[in-house]
Amino acid sequence: MKTYRAALVGTGSIGDAHVRAVETTGGRVTLDAAVDIDAARVKDFTQRHGIARNYTDFATMLREERPDFVLVATPPAQHAAMSIAAMETGAWVLCEKPLCGSLAELAQITAAEDRTGCYTSCILQMRFASSTAHLRRLSDSGHLGRPLVGVCNTLWYRDNAYYDVPWRGRWDTELGGPTMGLGIHAMDHFVHLMGDWRSVRAVAATLDRAIEVEDVSMAIVTFASGALGSIVNSALSPRQETYLRFDYQKATVELTHLYSYTRDNWRFSPAPGDHDENLLQAWQSFAPDVGSTHAAQLAELVTNMDAGTRPLTSGPEARQTLELLTAIYKSAFTGQTVRAGSIVPGDPFYDAVHGGGPGTR
Repeated sequence: MKTYRAALVGTGSIGDAHVRAVETTGGRVTLDAAVDIDAARVKDFTQRHGIARNYTDFATMLREERPDFVLVATPPAQHAAMSIAAMETGAWVLCEKPLCGSLAELAQITAAEDRTGCYTSCILQMRFASSTAHLRRLSDSGHLGRPLVGVCNTLWYRDNAYYDVPWRGRWDTELGGPTMGLGIHAMDHFVHLMGDWRSVRAVAATLDRAIEVEDVSMAIVTFASGALGSIVNSALSPRQETYLRFDYQKATVELTHLYSYTRDNWRFSPAPGDHDENLLQAWQSFAPDVGSTHAAQLAELVTNMDAGTRPLTSGPEARQTLELLTAIYKSAFTGQTVRAGSIVPGDPFYDAVHGGGPGTR
């Protein structure tokens, strides 16, 4: 089988997760180069991880290395341009979240995919655990009945020191607050399991951090199935938790974790009085456990590249999640209920998730 050559762009703390992911591929992917504008940091990073070459200029790396994969782990405002540039040189891209800052930028990425035949996949690793695939199969097969109520809470804590990093807390560089940068993981996971959404009503505020973006948002979502869901994204919650809950007709399924999970983080509760042993047995029939890691997503991306097929968190799937969080911002800043498909070119929220809202003029 073919070996793919990868280059990592951005050698901050998340870079280590990419190195570990590459190491799990059994040699299918090799990490041959790393890029960072900080020459000392990238040199130290490559020495620590045994990476052959380092660069301080992204364009130079693309020209000299011609990698098969580019792993983008830079601050958010650079993601779209770097992803497009990488595809233009023939590379597929695995990009940290958020993939881009607007639906307009996503359209540019999609146009580059069409033009180059390459793909850019956003790192949303919560989708890729084997236990999520298991729940999705049970739901799709009708074992659990219809989904009725869902809860999606990203209750994290980011102190003032966190926002002292110059690019954080600003619309132009971080691209948003916890709605965009923290809760995107759980919201993507939520929509992946609940299905297409139809409308959003939301509020957002900056309550306790000296930043221009929001530090909390809340939303009520109506799904195409008729189910209702609540979403909370917070950077202000001292007891941190990521919590998803799905109330189906026949059972409640809950997931409690922080940044990653395995099947042991799930809880299954049949409806009171329901003694369907087949349902319980179906829930307990897990495949071998694969957690929600960068490695799990990279493994699937390698499979996609082998087959030349679109990765799961690109194209329409990436748009579904980005459109949801854009709708949360639009609803919060305008007071309107926002319907899926309504944010189109000409709408200020199409060009920027904040729509030119508070702190952006």
